[in-house]
Amino acid sequence: MQAAQALQQDYPWLFTAAQLAALALVVWLADLLTQSLLVRAVRRAVRTLSAQWSEALLRRRVISRVAHVIPALLVYYGITLVVGLPPAAVQVIRAVASAYVILTLAMSLITLLNGLGEIYKRLDPERARERPIKGYLQVVKIVAYLLTAILIIASLFDRDPLLLLSGLGAMTAVLLLVFKDTLLSLVASVQLSSNDMLRVGDWIEMPQLGADGDVIDISLHTVKVQNWDRTITTIPTWRLIAESYKNWRGMNESGGRRIKRALHLDQTSVRFLDEEERERLRRFALIDGYLDEKRAELEQYNKALLAQGKDPVNTRRATNLGTFRAYIVAYLRAHPQVHQQLTLMVRQLQPTPTGLPLQVYCFTATTEWIAYESIQADIFDHLYAILPQFGLRIFQQPSGSDLSAALARRDAADQ
Repeated sequence: MQAAQALQQDYPWLFTAAQLAALALVVWLADLLTQSLLVRAVRRAVRTLSAQWSEALLRRRVISRVAHVIPALLVYYGITLVVGLPPAAVQVIRAVASAYVILTLAMSLITLLNGLGEIYKRLDPERARERPIKGYLQVVKIVAYLLTAILIIASLFDRDPLLLLSGLGAMTAVLLLVFKDTLLSLVASVQLSSNDMLRVGDWIEMPQLGADGDVIDISLHTVKVQNWDRTITTIPTWRLIAESYKNWRGMNESGGRRIKRALHLDQTSVRFLDEEERERLRRFALIDGYLDEKRAELEQYNKALLAQGKDPVNTRRATNLGTFRAYIVAYLRAHPQVHQQLTLMVRQLQPTPTGLPLQVYCFTATTEWIAYESIQADIFDHLYAILPQFGLRIFQQPSGSDLSAALARRDAADQ
């Protein structure tokens, strides 16, 4: 004790340095003991929880971050016991230690929020996909960052945090301008989530922004869409509320994908069927019943018409086009990969200079893209191939081969 007093009197700077070294040693030992003993004990306790909680807390080092608070508190209170330090130096060190404690706790909170986001996804992936909370967590993080910045500034400059918060009231207009996009995105995120307008995995189409693909991430400020060419389109969240876009989720949930394509027929090939042609078409098992029903219907109608003394020109007759429409409907009804519970029809559209459109409107029994294209191609391959059996022709613009054939026929006729 006397030696310490003598050292303090004779070499005050050395005595102060020795005290600082002792404080540094105590802080280092406290950090070592905290990490080795306290953290281990807490880890053992955490491992008794569910696997999701323990992994989120341990893998993200939440506990290790919080443990750094104890050495900082020792610096904060221990520096006042060091003799010989100028008051200004003590104040600066305490302010830095206080700011470090605040920053450490804030970063621990941010890390914990990230862990909570992972736990939410793992506990119920389907609900996490339908109701993502990433945007809400980002709002909490922004608030935490703002409060942390205010508390650190108040600690470093030795000011009351409430005074700084009250001063923010005068900066409200500036803050609204700076955080305009954040506020808009927050409102948009709430609306998207509460109204179930968008989920991760949805196929959306937004041509004005070049987006056409699957949603891979929904955050507070942006929504990421992976397009079919594997590029990424980033959309501001608020634009999904302010502007229109197409969500194909309903198609996926219905279990069917629409086919809406027309055969363009040569209108000059449409004609009535004679008796021989009707008998020949009866070999198609799909429409033999239709032909029988149609014959009975027409015979009954025409018999009544003739009984009234009407001219035979007014009688009704079956057409090759109507029979072909009935064949397509029967073919689709019998197709195992066509959805039978959704709309199925074959209709004529307005004639055009490029022929008479005969539109096939139905749904496949799958929504998978490659399978859908294959089913659609198989259906139209068959229809194009069997169409001549009904005496119909596909309309197409004259090509070089058509002109060559016409010239050859003319030359043969001239000879």
